Parts: sequence; C-alpha cells; structure tokens
Amino acid sequence: MMKIETYLTVRHVAKQLGLTEYRVRQLIREKQIRATKIKQWRIKPEDLDNFIKSRSNI
Repeated sequence: MMKIETYLTVRHVAKQLGLTEYRVRQLIREKQIRATKIKQWRIKPEDLDNFIKSRSNI
C-alpha cells in the first residue's frame, strides 16, 4: 500500500501538465487519468506516467 505522501494532488498534476485543475478533474471523471479519492482526488505517479505515455506519439 502506498503512503498518501507518494500520491500527487490535482494541483500538482495540473501544473505538471500545463492544464487547469478543472481540466484534470474532468479527465479523472472521464476515466482518462486513474485517481483515488482520499479526501480529495489523488493520482499515483505511475498512473500519471501512463496517461502521459498514452498521449505521446512515440
């Protein structure tokens, strides 16, 4: 089990991707980014990496 400190917040992910927090939450609702609700939405670093890889043209 991962410690909560290892999860990323919506704010952190939004800054990293250059998106708004609203857009990140929208992507979570659309199940494009996996997230867990722990008082607020939290994203595992590997789930963010998977999302980024799924969007790249490599």
